[in-house]
Amino acid sequence: MSRQCQVTGKKPAKGRTYNTRGIAKKKKGIGLNITGKSKRRFLPNLVKKRFWLEEEKRFITLRLCTSAMRTITKKGLEAVVREMRAKGQKV
Repeated sequence: MSRQCQVTGKKPAKGRTYNTRGIAKKKKGIGLNITGKSKRRFLPNLVKKRFWLEEEKRFITLRLCTSAMRTITKKGLEAVVREMRAKGQKV
């Protein structure tokens, strides 16, 4: 299973981390120099969560990011599940 939120579709993003050297001008130095760059990934904050689906009288387990839990709180679980099924996802 990929690291992707089932509700929002958030995936890992690409980025870089920079190695710096020197003292910042703000701290009365001559400035920072970038001495190296390396690739990294920003991973979504995923959690496996069980929800009680009242319509079907059963639990469903979703792998979602924490921002999707706020969406479920706001819209309601039934509405979110309806949208997921409309997209063609199995719940």
